[in-house]
Amino acid sequence: MSSKIFNYPEITELAEGFKHIEPKLEEEDEDTLLRLKAKLYRFDKDGNQWKVRGDGILKLLKHKQTKKVRLVMRQSKTMKVIVNHLVLPTISIQKHNRSRKSWFWHATDFSDGELKEEVFCARFESIENAKLFKEMVFEAAECQVQKSEESKEEGVTSLAAYLTEKLYVGEKKDVTSTAESQVQKSEARKEGATSLAAYLTEKLYIGEKKDLYNIFEFSNCCISSQAEI
Repeated sequence: MSSKIFNYPEITELAEGFKHIEPKLEEEDEDTLLRLKAKLYRFDKDGNQWKVRGDGILKLLKHKQTKKVRLVMRQSKTMKVIVNHLVLPTISIQKHNRSRKSWFWHATDFSDGELKEEVFCARFESIENAKLFKEMVFEAAECQVQKSEESKEEGVTSLAAYLTEKLYVGEKKDVTSTAESQVQKSEARKEGATSLAAYLTEKLYIGEKKDLYNIFEFSNCCISSQAEI
């Protein structure tokens, strides 16, 4: 029985194409501050013991815009995220009693898609790498403290500028309102004065007419009396 070898060029090209595909890590907007090979453990509270989380490259990533720093690690084979949390100013890293290459810390992790309070431990290839990890994490935490203080100062400055602007606008509104009020009052006074003048003039004119009439009547009486006398 003869055997035949079938060649499918389309399948071969497709397989070669898959070899060059790299997983999307969603780290395009971040700068890498640190890359160290390590083995990660997670403390199991129920079992009261350390459990292996996986091995891979532990990274410190700093966002280009927000300047926030996070600690992230993926399993070397599956690329599954096994640690993912922000480096906060309050982070505390402690040395493991049984290994000079290991550090453990507490964090609010989001690697499983929800926030969880976890305790992690990372074991590095050398003591130097372990020291470098601690130094870089502490440096990132200090930067977050400075960033927080700067944000507070910027917030206070922005608030002061906002209030000053509002005050200035309010003053302008008050000045405008006062000016409009004064103009209205002045116009009202003018109208009132004009009306009063017209009223008095009319009264005066009527009074004068009455006086002239009285004088005319008095004169007529006098003339009549003289005629009779």
